[in-house]
Amino acid sequence: MKRIVAVLSFFLMSIAFAQQTDYVDFKSANALLGFIPDSSMVFGKVWYKFEILQPTDSVYLDAVNMDVENVEIRVRNENPKPIDFNINNDKIYFKYSFEESETYTVYFDYDAYPKKALYFLKRNNDWQIWTQGQGKYTSNWFPSIDDVNDKIVFNLSLVDCEANNFLSNGVQSLSIPLPDNCVKYQYNMQHPMSSYLLAVAIGKYNKKTETSKSGIPLEYYYYPEDSLKVEPTYRYSKQMFDFLEEEIGFAYPWQNYKQVPVHDFLYAGMENTSCTIFSDAFVVDSIGFNDRNYINVNAHELAHQWFGNLITATSGEHHWLQEGFATYYALLAERDIFDDNHFYFKLLNSAIDLGKQDIAGSGTSLLNPKSSSLTFYQRGAWVLHALRSKVGGEVFKQAVKNYLEMHQFDNVETSDFISEVERLYGKSLSGFVNQWIKQKDFPVDAAFDLLKNQSTYINEYLMVDCQTKSSKCAEYLKYYISDEAKVKIISQAPELVTSGTFEHGLKVRQAISKYVTQIPKELKEDYETLLDDKSYITIENALYNLWTNFPEERAKYLSKTRNIHGFSDKNVRLLWLVLNLNTPFYQADNKQGLYEELVSYTDEKYNADLRINAFQYLDLIKSCNDKCLSNLEQAKSHHNWRLVKFAKQMSEQLQQNKN
Repeated sequence: MKRIVAVLSFFLMSIAFAQQTDYVDFKSANALLGFIPDSSMVFGKVWYKFEILQPTDSVYLDAVNMDVENVEIRVRNENPKPIDFNINNDKIYFKYSFEESETYTVYFDYDAYPKKALYFLKRNNDWQIWTQGQGKYTSNWFPSIDDVNDKIVFNLSLVDCEANNFLSNGVQSLSIPLPDNCVKYQYNMQHPMSSYLLAVAIGKYNKKTETSKSGIPLEYYYYPEDSLKVEPTYRYSKQMFDFLEEEIGFAYPWQNYKQVPVHDFLYAGMENTSCTIFSDAFVVDSIGFNDRNYINVNAHELAHQWFGNLITATSGEHHWLQEGFATYYALLAERDIFDDNHFYFKLLNSAIDLGKQDIAGSGTSLLNPKSSSLTFYQRGAWVLHALRSKVGGEVFKQAVKNYLEMHQFDNVETSDFISEVERLYGKSLSGFVNQWIKQKDFPVDAAFDLLKNQSTYINEYLMVDCQTKSSKCAEYLKYYISDEAKVKIISQAPELVTSGTFEHGLKVRQAISKYVTQIPKELKEDYETLLDDKSYITIENALYNLWTNFPEERAKYLSKTRNIHGFSDKNVRLLWLVLNLNTPFYQADNKQGLYEELVSYTDEKYNADLRINAFQYLDLIKSCNDKCLSNLEQAKSHHNWRLVKFAKQMSEQLQQNKN
């Protein structure tokens, strides 16, 4: 009997797969949503409109662990009527005699308690809700289609009674006041997209708006207390938007563009259609901007609005068409902001990383769906740079524009792009494809040759090498070579740093703080000036090194840095707390209060990076008390995999030490 059930189940799934590709075309989805944060619950009323391409007796939606009821169908202008349905293998099957070329609308209510893709978090005692559907996870919180090849126009609505902002894809078309200080919000899209790009973000935000050169509203959301961080966080956003529209040659395809930071996001950012969600770790002040800014992530997610959202890869085999293009165009946007040297230096670093990956035996073809992110992102970007260098900028840009026009709101494969480049180039690119895309190893020698031919700056950088401690190295630090080359020298020969080296720029001074850990007494005064730099990384490094090298002046260094917190992970503050606790004769603070502050940063209300750093410091000083241990145990069930992995490893280590 079990064998019969298994065979029947497989047969039904086979039919369902064919059904989605050959039998039905979902056109639009409308929904009125509700959220119960205390229960981590989402519920809603949904109606899907679809056209039948071939006669069939059922259609389905993907819906993971959902309860569904009140299912009705409308045919033409008839009144809705109940229909049969069942839920099997995380799919809702709607049973009806569907006729070819007929359009139907299915209505139903649902609720779910998602295990992934929808997250309920507390930030400053207020609930924050956000989604992350990358891949095929949207069906965990919204009945949808996991297949990226099925594109749908989504329109979401919400009734909010907590004075929150409700953000979703598209334009807010309605904001209707309701009784009890409630408001109904509605968002509408004009064009279809894959379900994994559906997004919701709910929380306390303010907004700044700019308008692109082409008239697109650019909305920058921020926490109310972060008004002074808006400019450094979103710096160059409009410039990058205008640049990419012109460089790509195809107008931005959506009605507006929103960006919203969220607490404890899983990744750097996610390019939901017209609504990028990104980690609030990139919300920085003017000092933090110099070390860890949002520019590259900003440009990358924006480029995805064309490459990934407007056109979407048919499968993982062609994933580089999304990530490689987004990485490459983000580099071009950075080149427009900074300069050619910045562009070529980043390409050099990615080529080095790809070469190391091959040496480690982890390299793969770009068409391998199991390739690493390094391959999809950086090798993909290198393919485009090498291709542009081969066929010329004019052919390349026209091919990209044609490619987008021909396949807009559709799905693509590698051959769709390459064939258009070949058509305009007038020659076969099979050799190029084999070398740069298909072969397992990244063509690192060809990449280096390209860089050397295109950039004197790269030639200079590669020429400077002080691992052998050449007599020229000391001279290099005195004369005009790039800051990047000076950083390279300092990393290889920190003993060559002199008082004059401190006169160089922020990058060089940061390298001194990183690599000159044994501070000569004659450089002490120069080294102390690093504590005044506009760099939280430099300050963190310099504080530790000065505290270690000059014990008699620890109080001076602690006093100077007592009010500096650093990034959102409080990198400087955490170090300061630990150093203070380990400075017995520095009595400016309540040691117990400082220890309790350090322990408090392990609490679940703080972001994952801050918690990990706090746990690490407490482990380092062997002072993880009961509160720390309780928070460590709680961290094992966090949604952030990095925190979970860290918490499990630290718990195991503590247990081993106890035994």
